[in-house]
Amino acid sequence: MSKLKFGFHNFLNAQPLLLPLLEMAESLDCEICIDTPSNLAGKLSAGDLDLAMIPSVEYLRKADSYKILPGAVIASCDKVDTVLFISHKNLKDIQTIALDNRSKTSVALFQILFGDKLDSNVKTFVEDPDPEEALKKYDATLIIGDPAFKAGSQFSDLMVYDLSHEWFMQTGKPFVHAVIAIRPEIELPKGLIDGFQRIKVDGKKRISEIAKFHSTRLGINESIAEDYLTNKIIYDLDEKAIGGLKMFHSLCFEKGLVEGKFPLQFQQ
Repeated sequence: MSKLKFGFHNFLNAQPLLLPLLEMAESLDCEICIDTPSNLAGKLSAGDLDLAMIPSVEYLRKADSYKILPGAVIASCDKVDTVLFISHKNLKDIQTIALDNRSKTSVALFQILFGDKLDSNVKTFVEDPDPEEALKKYDATLIIGDPAFKAGSQFSDLMVYDLSHEWFMQTGKPFVHAVIAIRPEIELPKGLIDGFQRIKVDGKKRISEIAKFHSTRLGINESIAEDYLTNKIIYDLDEKAIGGLKMFHSLCFEKGLVEGKFPLQFQQ
């Protein structure tokens, strides 16, 4: 029997799950594939991966075809610092926007939060995640993940919207950025679900170690990285997070961002 192909991204917010997963991969009989969130969604859909951490909107678009690994998630409640919309202009005056090409969930969230506040003729362009270059060419940019840490302070003189904060202010619920989705025909190895819960517990205990290493890599203060992983990112797929995911699903359906509205399915 071949190893289970497990896709994961390596943004800072994933490290408390990814680090112990890499260490336990052999015992869980997994092969880990690291890629961007949007690429992982494509590989899962194509059958190149068995399960993967994918953007929540990518799961919702195929909620009738995937199951969710229970208990673990990447979510936030209020300000998160890594999903930012940065603009030279007031919302109603924006004519051009650069969208980060790595995650469609943030684009969907942006459309839900701000779509009705923008000029109907606004033009969007999908770009690599370089906020400095984007803001030279466009009125505004949506930037996610690790590059957003520096962008928030670098462009503090512009209008900076934290989309997780905007979501929380409008809904009072956590926002689920990514879930671990499983193709329904895949039979998980015995103990993987329990093993992943151990991974989550272990990863939370190692946040200081992870923050110290990755703060150097990202060029940010270690205390900022540790606060981000400890207080701004949520790893538990509890009832509150599920409630936020269901609300996002409903709003995506209302806006025509997903074609169907199906019950969430969890791997047993």
